Amino acid sequence: MNRISDAVTPRPRSWSFAQRHALILVLLSPVLANLVGSLFNILYNQTQVQPLLTERQMDRFFEVVKWFNLVVYPIAIACFVVPVTRLRPIHRRLINGDPVDRDELSSAQRLIINLPWWFLIVAAIGWLICIPVFPLALIALGEPVFGEVITHLITSFLIASLIAVTQSFFAVELTIQKTLFPVFFQSDSPASVPGARPLSITHRGLLWSFTAVVCPVVSLLLIVLVPDAAHRAPLFAIAVAVVAIAFGFATSWMLGRLVVRPIRTLKLASQRIADGHLNTHVPLQHADEFGLLIESFNRMAGGLRERERLQQTFGRHVGQEAAKQILQQGDAGGGREQSVSIMFVDVRNFTMHSSQQPPHEIVAALNTFFGAAVERIEGRGGMVNKFLGDGLMAIFGVGTEAERHADQAVAAAIDLQSFVVDHADRFIDLHWPGFAIGIGINSGKAIVGSIGSPRRQEYTAMGDTVNVAARVESLTKTLTQPILITASTRSLLTQPFTLHPQSPQNVKGKAVPIELFAVESSVSTANR
Repeated sequence: MNRISDAVTPRPRSWSFAQRHALILVLLSPVLANLVGSLFNILYNQTQVQPLLTERQMDRFFEVVKWFNLVVYPIAIACFVVPVTRLRPIHRRLINGDPVDRDELSSAQRLIINLPWWFLIVAAIGWLICIPVFPLALIALGEPVFGEVITHLITSFLIASLIAVTQSFFAVELTIQKTLFPVFFQSDSPASVPGARPLSITHRGLLWSFTAVVCPVVSLLLIVLVPDAAHRAPLFAIAVAVVAIAFGFATSWMLGRLVVRPIRTLKLASQRIADGHLNTHVPLQHADEFGLLIESFNRMAGGLRERERLQQTFGRHVGQEAAKQILQQGDAGGGREQSVSIMFVDVRNFTMHSSQQPPHEIVAALNTFFGAAVERIEGRGGMVNKFLGDGLMAIFGVGTEAERHADQAVAAAIDLQSFVVDHADRFIDLHWPGFAIGIGINSGKAIVGSIGSPRRQEYTAMGDTVNVAARVESLTKTLTQPILITASTRSLLTQPFTLHPQSPQNVKGKAVPIELFAVESSVSTANR
């Protein structure tokens, strides 16, 4: 009985025909290579060995073949079938979406990854055991046995095993990867299974070289070196070469599926990530180093998606530009002095109006204005640093195009004032007739960065430049001007804004009155 607390419940999904019948396909995957190896062995013995045997030796030879077919080969097949059938109950539950015990699943995953090795051992023993058995069976008759017979027998079984065993290993591995991995590794990575011994990329390359290069060459050399083998049946030597080359190509194709495909897929996925498609996911499942690489790639893509989601969510609270700066700054924190333009915006008559209207109407009107303010300020390259009840503070000069911050701040102020004027009817509908704002802008040096305690910080600007900007915004009421800028901001302007000098004003913290200029918000030359 499964322990519910340790059970794994598969996600419901539709399975392909190959995945539903994966165990049968795995059992059938090595059949072709072994049939070709057996066919070669039979033809070789018929053309090279049997002409050299006496009648009694022929009878003994076929008797050994019969016992191999009745005893040894069935045992070898059973050794391969039994581990596969152990997977059947778990495979059925996974296909049906039923819970599976975690320990059972881990054991099955380990078995699946190690299964090609198990078949390699079983198949190699099944083929190579023929080398001592057949010669010893002939020698046991007591009749003289030609040395050529022993040589031919060893040659036939060596070539047949070279053809069958290595090709079967790749066939079993590829079939398992395509049919069993998607079922048994729905939420786990094949590369992270403890106790599994997948074939590494380096060893796979060596095995490919052995199968595609060494085996064909050795097969032909054995035919050539065996006395009279090539002369007695020259077409047979050509057939061996053709079969060996064909299997070399087959091995190369399977290696391409196991090695080249993940490389190509990872390359394309990397290009998509570089192009900004952060939802890219590599669906391939490998138990070797590619599995670790794919797993790391998918984690990286997930981390980038999470970082993008965090920045977007964070940006809704502190502004997109501020979010970028904070994420780039990381844990370093602190601030640095830089030249910026600070804007303060205040909604006129908020206290009086809020005392006369329901809270939800006040909030609706403020949200309408603040939504437009954020859009226009960020559209001009600034960042809304904080909302101050019925007003806001914005910073220009942080991020891209920082040298144009004075122009950007003034242009954004004109945009805000134009929005209020152009949408007067909308504010009337929101029960706030005469909705008006005051904007003060000052430029200069300020400390900009993440400031606060190690547990709680705020990205903001501090310094005399910020204080003066706040005082200038207050003076918009005194001078009855919607937009006021300081002389320091005016000195940095490069765009043709229409400015009207105002009488110097005393502000708190300044011993000398400051020069102010009113910005004509109807001017259309405030280009971006």
